[in-house]
Amino acid sequence: MKHKLNWDKVNGLIPAVIQDSYTLQVLMLGYMNKEALQKTYETGKVTFYSRTKQRLWTKGEISGNSLEVISILADCDNDTLLVMAKPNGPACHLGTQSCFGEKNTSKLNILTKLETLILQRYQERPTNSYVTKLFNEGSHRVAQKVGEEGVEVALACLLGIKENTVKESADLIFHLLVLLRQCNIDLVEVLAELQDRTKQ
Repeated sequence: MKHKLNWDKVNGLIPAVIQDSYTLQVLMLGYMNKEALQKTYETGKVTFYSRTKQRLWTKGEISGNSLEVISILADCDNDTLLVMAKPNGPACHLGTQSCFGEKNTSKLNILTKLETLILQRYQERPTNSYVTKLFNEGSHRVAQKVGEEGVEVALACLLGIKENTVKESADLIFHLLVLLRQCNIDLVEVLAELQDRTKQ
């Protein structure tokens, strides 16, 4: 076992808070016993102990909406776990991303939503979609749009027009997400690079 947990203090069941490792949104709360935690480590999928069914259950074993473990941390009293995970689908049985509602998110979550929408456009190519049009025009056009938006951000900033700078920055970020998808790069890869740079 990788943690010296105080199982006796909590009658053999440890509360486990599940958090999206990408958006930092709190997804759900479950309970683990020693066997559930061991199986979580062995499989890389979050497994709980169901107090209702009185057995182990791996998240997504029926729905397919599993939680891929990124890291597991114990709190200072060694009686609660924080599990950072990558969700494969909604975490809540009601079909929402989080059991705590859609307000449980930061403004940065819009990047995740945009990236998901752009991926759908890339795969499905619906007609009358601006994103589909960009993808169909190819990498050259998408790259051109990123360049144009970058210049417009710089000009708005130099002119000292805050409102225009905000709007042009939004355009730039949007088109950059389209470019990343065109290049088969996930935003999380860019964020990981930024994180690595802060460690230097």
